[in-house]
Amino acid sequence: MKFRVERDALAEAVAWTAKSLPNRPSVPVLAGVMLRVTDGNLQVSGFDYEVSSQVTVEVQGDADGAALVSGRLLAEITKALPAKPVDIAAVGAHLELVCGSARFTLPTMPVEDYPALPDMPESAGTVDAAAFAAAVAQVAIAAGRDETLPMMTGVRLELSGSTLAMLATDRYRLALREMQWNPDDPEISLNALVPARTLNDTAKALGPLGGHVTMALSQGGAGEGMIGFAGGTRRTTSRLLDGANYPPVRSLFPASHNAEARVPVSALIEVVKRVALVAERTTPVLLSFSADGLVVEAGGTEEARASEAMEATFTGDPLTIGFNPQYLIDGLTNLGAQFAVLQFVDAFKPAVISPSGEDGEVISGYRYLIMPIRVSR
Repeated sequence: MKFRVERDALAEAVAWTAKSLPNRPSVPVLAGVMLRVTDGNLQVSGFDYEVSSQVTVEVQGDADGAALVSGRLLAEITKALPAKPVDIAAVGAHLELVCGSARFTLPTMPVEDYPALPDMPESAGTVDAAAFAAAVAQVAIAAGRDETLPMMTGVRLELSGSTLAMLATDRYRLALREMQWNPDDPEISLNALVPARTLNDTAKALGPLGGHVTMALSQGGAGEGMIGFAGGTRRTTSRLLDGANYPPVRSLFPASHNAEARVPVSALIEVVKRVALVAERTTPVLLSFSADGLVVEAGGTEEARASEAMEATFTGDPLTIGFNPQYLIDGLTNLGAQFAVLQFVDAFKPAVISPSGEDGEVISGYRYLIMPIRVSR
């Protein structure tokens, strides 16, 4: 194998592929990225039996072939190279990489020991890449991080006709985003539970490419399904999580509310960040709403306290409610609007945050539910 490639294209391809490689691979070859050159195209691939990534880059190919090298090491090297064309050649059991006056020799692993990447499942439809990336970012922040509860670490995709809904929860908050997409089958009705980290990384990578993302799905038995995403020259596949017993979380959204506040998003984020400086990890920030506006306050150890007032439009009986400050900031940051509408049943029931237009109307499509923290005053 021998080829020449632009530095930026190579670095970007290797970085994206290496990102999904396991930190502690079950077998050494799974820590590698596969470089395969055929007919002037370089395929950079990674696979850990759960997630596969592949990107195609145009190169000046002198000799077709394949080589398997450490993904993380190659990603660090290509990122640090000078902005010049890169010459790469497989020589015996090594890969030689030359860029300007920089020269690297890397050991290779046996190509024949590397598992074959799974085929892309059958296409289910397409969705606008930029809108998809924005929607995934809004939902993935609410997914759990606790690997002992794998179901909570996923984003549930609900495909129903031309509506694509995404849900995620870690039991303390819940995000729901609904959007339009272009199904291959107008009567489609499918659910899939996708690992949130994989979905978020994939959407982030495909969003800036523009155009459309193709979603592909195959449903097997419990834990056997697979989902694929393709955009531009990149494609990813991932095994689905077992979502057969995913809780009916939509029912957590209250059917009605007794109080409503409208606040400027950026101002509230800044106030919460400032006031939370005195709060410990488990200490909530208190939001006190009244006809006069909003007061945000928090207390910490050794009598450290903070409070700040800000403008807010509020209807309903005066209310004081406590939230985890980081969960509140996460929800506000991802609204994608200048104003937020917060709807309350009472101080002990979940609150719902939605984006709002300048006319004060709630913008449909995204809802972020956050559980309150009981406080004694």
